[in-house]
Amino acid sequence: MRPRYPHLLAVRMIGVSIAGIASATIATAVLARWLPVWSAAAIAGLLAGIPTAASLWRTIATMRSLFRTLAGTVASYRDGDYSFGITWDKYGDLVELVEAHNALGDTLRDQRLSLVQRELLLDTMVQNTPVAMLLTDPAGRIVLGNLAARKLLGEGKRLEGHAFAEILSGTPQALRDAFEREGDGIFAIGDTDNDNEDIYHLSRRRFRLNGRPHELVLLRQLTAELRRPEVQTWKKVIRVISHELNNSLAPMASLAHSSAELLRRGQTERLPVALATIEERARHLEGFIRDYARFAKLPAPRLEPLEWSRFLSQLRSQVQFAWNGQHGDEVLRADAAQLEQALLNLIKNAHESGSPAEEVHLSLRRLPESWRIDILDRGSGMSDAVLAQALLPFYSTKRQGTGLGLALTRDIIEAHGGRIALQNRDGGGLWVSLTLPAR
Repeated sequence: MRPRYPHLLAVRMIGVSIAGIASATIATAVLARWLPVWSAAAIAGLLAGIPTAASLWRTIATMRSLFRTLAGTVASYRDGDYSFGITWDKYGDLVELVEAHNALGDTLRDQRLSLVQRELLLDTMVQNTPVAMLLTDPAGRIVLGNLAARKLLGEGKRLEGHAFAEILSGTPQALRDAFEREGDGIFAIGDTDNDNEDIYHLSRRRFRLNGRPHELVLLRQLTAELRRPEVQTWKKVIRVISHELNNSLAPMASLAHSSAELLRRGQTERLPVALATIEERARHLEGFIRDYARFAKLPAPRLEPLEWSRFLSQLRSQVQFAWNGQHGDEVLRADAAQLEQALLNLIKNAHESGSPAEEVHLSLRRLPESWRIDILDRGSGMSDAVLAQALLPFYSTKRQGTGLGLALTRDIIEAHGGRIALQNRDGGGLWVSLTLPAR
């Protein structure tokens, strides 16, 4: 509780001074009867000053004790000990200082407790995350390794204090190669032939901690994430192939049986129709399998100079489209067969979209570092859902479609270092944009 007299120290000092002056005056008057005035005053002042000095010394000693206590608590705060408090009720002038000091201690203690709780939470998260985490100091020694890192690199043992190069030397070659390449990357550990491999993503970040350079290494296992969509894709492939095979083989088997019956009965006049149908279904099945093989075994592009006018003239001999003839005498380096296949897929899709043939256009533009090829039509366009999945393998809205045309086109363009984009046009139709590097 705050004292009733907040300026008690000042009052006491004034009182001591008044008492000293009064004592000196009285003593001077008494001694003046026997001694000269100046001698009486000197002796009286000396006698009166002794108790005054003693009182002042006690006051100063008390204050010095308080200041030493304040200095000691500040040192404790610096060392992280906030359990100290000061009680002071002597002089009101210093109560506010003591109370402010105690309030500072309470604030620091609360902040320290909050910080400790956050550190515990962060440590729990770091230790229990499935991502292997390593922190190395400037000397290459491990200062932090979580449980996942111990399991992956240290056979469950603590890694702190060990040289990271020493730990790395005992790991599989694929992991060592990934670190030698520097930067981020994906690598596999295990037996690929027996489908017993794990896929990891390596991430490395350098930063300064307490003014010194450190490196944070993250190793994340991606096997489950990558295999889940892989399994779904294979299931979809199997469904598509099974559906296509059934649609072709079932009619062919039925027609073969019917043809045998007609031949047994001698009704040969209907055999040519049945055999023609069998041939048509067989050729369709052959084309279906050929498309899958082309998609699965797309080779790396063999780049060669292509003159636009000659290349597009050859393309127009196979499919109809309009071209304004711009940049015809300029040259692009690309794989002629692959680029032709990609453009054929896109232009045939434009015709099959319901667009009038004269509305299918090819536009060619030269950008500073690339070529821009736009194919435009006035067909039915695509819904937002179809646009989002149109470039995915095995996705098709056509009844007899394999879902490989746009996917193959995308693979060809990306293999050339380019990119593809699809967008609906104002007024109806689709706009397909291809960008190829101008080598």
